[in-house]
Amino acid sequence: MKILQVITSMHIGGAEKLIIEITPLLQQKGHQVDVLLFDGVETAFKQNLLDNGICVYEFGKGNSVYNPLHILRLVPFLKKYDIVHTHNTAPQLFAAIGSVLCSVVLVTTEHNTSNRRRNWRWYRLVDRWMYNRYRTVICISDAAENNLKKYLEYYRTDITTVYNGVNIRNFMDAKPEFALKQQSDGKFIVVMVAGFRYQKDQDTLIKSFQYLPKDTYELWLVGDGERRQILEQLVEEKNLKDNVRFLGLRNDIPQILKTADIVVMSSHFEGLSLSSIEGMAVGRPFIASNVDGLREIVDGAGVLFSHGNAQQLAKEIKYLMENKSYYNQIAGQCMERAKKYDILNMVNGYERIYKSLIKII
Repeated sequence: MKILQVITSMHIGGAEKLIIEITPLLQQKGHQVDVLLFDGVETAFKQNLLDNGICVYEFGKGNSVYNPLHILRLVPFLKKYDIVHTHNTAPQLFAAIGSVLCSVVLVTTEHNTSNRRRNWRWYRLVDRWMYNRYRTVICISDAAENNLKKYLEYYRTDITTVYNGVNIRNFMDAKPEFALKQQSDGKFIVVMVAGFRYQKDQDTLIKSFQYLPKDTYELWLVGDGERRQILEQLVEEKNLKDNVRFLGLRNDIPQILKTADIVVMSSHFEGLSLSSIEGMAVGRPFIASNVDGLREIVDGAGVLFSHGNAQQLAKEIKYLMENKSYYNQIAGQCMERAKKYDILNMVNGYERIYKSLIKII
């Protein structure tokens, strides 16, 4: 099969992570898989694709991903591939419009349990039309599928779930970054890996450090995005400059997670968080917000705290670090849970859907 993955850019994020993970594996199965970026800005994720020999097309660098001219630029690509698989809002919409002009088998992935446009009641008709242009809509979790069906008022039935996955072995076998650890003067390290955008809730995690001994704990925030300045201001306001480190975008995530003592994912909502699965695979306790998309992964393995409750989060962090047997129990449970989300299960699921759509046995 000739497959094209279309996405806005290769900035850090769950959809982007999915593409750099599944594309080489689909190629190993004998398929041609290329990637098209609306914004081809240089990132570690983009370089990862190139290093793996993936053909990457782009519509420019640093321009608006909502430029309507992208529709015309997209149409020639739609004609060249057996399957065109889109991710994120602009590619989803523009590919749907482009499919009116040519014959194409469209697939899209719904990466979250919610998004901002679902709050625009007038936009629901647009979304109904858009999703109806797709042969299959793949959701990354049960919650994401259920919420999408409710939002569309069960307008369509070809919505299915393929659970997100990660290359578990890369995280289980990672080596700690001891040099980075030494800079923390023996403090316990809490880490969160996520883009600095409205969906994520680094704010609550930062606030939780008000309730932890400043000479004992340090927070590492890995990522970047439009909310970085807001988060930096919050750190200043809470007098936590000596306890919070912004590590930026990194290409050594497995090593950083392995270096930390506790991994946290604080979010307002999720689809099925790849970062959470990665955090559970390194043999460290994992703590997450009790919200859709995290609850179904973490419940019964890691620790859940009430959404936005900084004081409870601090209490959970402190209890883990002060109770070694509990710490080891949670860490072990997290690793076992992560094994259920091995990436090969996801790749096989995507391949089955692709083949069914173009009638390959």
